[in-house]
Amino acid sequence: MSDGRILVVEDDFDISNMLQLYFKSQGYEVYVAPRGGVALEMTRQRMPNVIVLDIMLPDIDGYEVCRLLRTNLRTSHIPIIFLTQKDERSDKIHGLELGADDYITKPFDVEELRLRVRNTIKSAEVAALTSPSTGLASGRLIEQQLRELMRKDDWGILYIGISGLDAFSEFYGFVAGEEVLRFTGMLLNEIIEEMGTPDDFIGHIGGDDFIVVTRKELIIPLRDEIVKRFADSVGTHYDFMTRMQGYLVIQNDQGEEVRAPLMSLQVGGLSADNGPFTDIREITEAAAEARRAAARKQ
Repeated sequence: MSDGRILVVEDDFDISNMLQLYFKSQGYEVYVAPRGGVALEMTRQRMPNVIVLDIMLPDIDGYEVCRLLRTNLRTSHIPIIFLTQKDERSDKIHGLELGADDYITKPFDVEELRLRVRNTIKSAEVAALTSPSTGLASGRLIEQQLRELMRKDDWGILYIGISGLDAFSEFYGFVAGEEVLRFTGMLLNEIIEEMGTPDDFIGHIGGDDFIVVTRKELIIPLRDEIVKRFADSVGTHYDFMTRMQGYLVIQNDQGEEVRAPLMSLQVGGLSADNGPFTDIREITEAAAEARRAAARKQ
């Protein structure tokens, strides 16, 4: 299990390669983007826990990358540490005004950068802004999105749960279970990027529960695609024999062998048309019931 996912955005190969090797040796997953446009695409696909972002890039500068990430609802919560040769006060202020979380100047002490990365990730988790498992928005950010729904009349929600994850984790271990959570988060990001809107929101509520906030007319097509893509891909997390037989063999509390179905998604849909709703608690209760109804139909 890694300590987090880092996206290094740096066009200098020597620096990016050094940071990749160093942070991997410290237990992190590390991805490298040599250009700003590549960084934006990789962020949407992999949802890092922190971005180490060089300001001087060959296509668009780090300031613009930061601005675009902060104005996209699905990436606005990701912590950003600027990495630059500039040491002017005005440059630092500009970066912080755009929403950067920290700033370090080249040449830098790699140990200092490691501590800044670690502290930035921990701060986001403690503030209940991001899920340590998936890097998706969580806690207060989900509550904030639900409160904003009260002022709209065209919203839709998908409440998503992974059926069979407990049995899977019991059989393969919690590290494999965490990998399924990350896979699910990445899958949701891919589908929303393809079929959703820039204003759509994805959150990891906790455990095996996820939420997508979108427009009401997208609920059904997104639901169908999410369920289909998960079913088509989830088999890769099982061993060959289990995939072929279509179930896990585990022991119940009485020590008896029982068959556990392979993992699937339970997706409940809810929209403003199901209201009226007077507060976010009513919305979350209705969304949870929609998920339970989806489970009963399986």
